[in-house]
Amino acid sequence: MKKLLNHFFLVVAVVSFFACSETENTNSSDTKEYYVAAYIWPSCHHDARFGDMLWPEGTGEWEIIKKGTPRYEGHYQPKVPLWGYEPDDDAQVMERWIDAATDHGVNVFIFDWYWFDEGPFLESSLNNGFLKARNRDKMQFYLMWANHDVRRNYWNVHKFTDDASIMWEGAVDQENFRIIVERVIKNYFSQPNYFKIDGCPVYSIFSMGNLIKSFGTVDETRKAIDYFREETRKAGFPDLHLQMIGNGAPNDNLVGNMNALGVNSVTKYNWGGPHPEDYIQWGVESAERRRKWDEALSIPFFPNASIGWDDSPRFPHKGKEHVVHYNKSPEGFAAFLQQAKDYCDEHPEQPRLISVFSWNEWIEGGYLLPDVKYGFGHLEAVKRVISGTYQPYGKK
Repeated sequence: MKKLLNHFFLVVAVVSFFACSETENTNSSDTKEYYVAAYIWPSCHHDARFGDMLWPEGTGEWEIIKKGTPRYEGHYQPKVPLWGYEPDDDAQVMERWIDAATDHGVNVFIFDWYWFDEGPFLESSLNNGFLKARNRDKMQFYLMWANHDVRRNYWNVHKFTDDASIMWEGAVDQENFRIIVERVIKNYFSQPNYFKIDGCPVYSIFSMGNLIKSFGTVDETRKAIDYFREETRKAGFPDLHLQMIGNGAPNDNLVGNMNALGVNSVTKYNWGGPHPEDYIQWGVESAERRRKWDEALSIPFFPNASIGWDDSPRFPHKGKEHVVHYNKSPEGFAAFLQQAKDYCDEHPEQPRLISVFSWNEWIEGGYLLPDVKYGFGHLEAVKRVISGTYQPYGKK
């Protein structure tokens, strides 16, 4: 049985409970609601800071998605959205997304969030799209700081070809971290529909390695996190809920660092690698990694459900063996999403949160948004599973 948050965190939460409104405390571990949280990769718009340099055609990463080519017979490339190549920083587009998501059981968006060269990157999808949508209150959201390094040819191999040198490093210095903390609390935690657990805003971080690299040691990183917590409490919240992306499988060093940093929960961005060709094999292997994380942690582990993997538009050298394609279908996704839901039911001491890869990761082959091949199939799968109408063979 998984433990709840550590004793210190619980004490702070109780003492500070009344600093948050009743609405802000609905995301607590004793609720029976499922939180289906789909990642948003906010690259399909023109970015004011780096768009001209990275995607000069002015449509963001649609430029690369449209250039996807089949690598084998029957390979579905390029991916074709049912609603067209819409800019993800358009409020009307986001309104359609919110309606489609909430109508099918997806009630949280997790926005990938970047900070490169001492400033934000790809923030307009959230700022100009989601936060300006007239129906935004139907959907909760939180941030996943994607603090990974970026090679020059990673996001536009057609322009940078074989230049694999580092364009941006994910690690930041102390000064920039404090700017990030202030910006995140002021601009996002303050939003009434920011996702919270026990009243505490959830902030997810992709790379613990780059987080520690930012400050040099685990001890100095803990001081930075403590500062983040203090500033969050000053803003009127019980505390910060620090979520870490669990890359790979757990080991003693990784779990030890999480404990030392005071991490509150762990989830996945997607099922992770290695990526077999068979979707069912990928799901089965991910379930085993989930079991290992569950056994290794004394904090909540939130399960992930992944739709697919095909990042071949970014990599001209990749072929059939690099793409998850056998046995990939909305029905297969429904089966593994049901397993994630079952995991939540087996852990009633923690919120029933499931992360999903993803809402719109066209470039990596995992998306809930309807396309010309699967239509609304994956969204309908979510609706059936979460509503309880999905009946796998053998269940009454």
